[in-house]
Amino acid sequence: MIDITALTNVIGNIIYVVLALIALWGLFCVTMVWRRVGTLRFRDEEAQSEFLSQVEQRLSQGDFDGAARLCEEDPRAMPQLARLAILNRAMGPAQLRHFVAERFQRDVLSDLEYRLSWVQTVIKAAPMVGLLGTVMGMMGAFGKLATQQPDPKLLADDISIALVTTALGLAIAIPLVLSLASINVRIRKLEDLVALGLTRFLDSLRAVLPQGR
Repeated sequence: MIDITALTNVIGNIIYVVLALIALWGLFCVTMVWRRVGTLRFRDEEAQSEFLSQVEQRLSQGDFDGAARLCEEDPRAMPQLARLAILNRAMGPAQLRHFVAERFQRDVLSDLEYRLSWVQTVIKAAPMVGLLGTVMGMMGAFGKLATQQPDPKLLADDISIALVTTALGLAIAIPLVLSLASINVRIRKLEDLVALGLTRFLDSLRAVLPQGR
């Protein structure tokens, strides 16, 4: 006959370990996305404007290679998109704008969305695993209640598993929800800065290109 008490304790311990791993993975994913966004965007509009001024100075001198090298040395999204625009400047203005915007969506935003999907998965998984612990704890408690003289201590242990696992699942998910909201704000700021910078840069690039390009 299966020992319900021993089985409940084993499953409870497994769930604790799983919740700990989920929490660590969620923290890792949030940290990586946060740092990734930080490496892609300028600190503020002023910093981006200073960089664009340096690029525009080279463009005004007809030094397209120098402007491209300046952009290549900066790993942030705006410089890399500017370099892409310089290398493909033979396209028409409308086509070039569409091409750069498409690459920003594919290479930057899609990558961030992929990374965020792991955070969203952890947010959904943690409460579900906690709920599983609740169900197992209550099953153990009701199994003991079915006996004629259940041990109050063992009964309390099962109820404790049921309550603690639920609390842990929520304790993992709630901070991650707040972190996800903060990251989304940073991503929106990144999009706004890049959109503003691309509009300025593409207008500057079009002004120095020969007519008809």
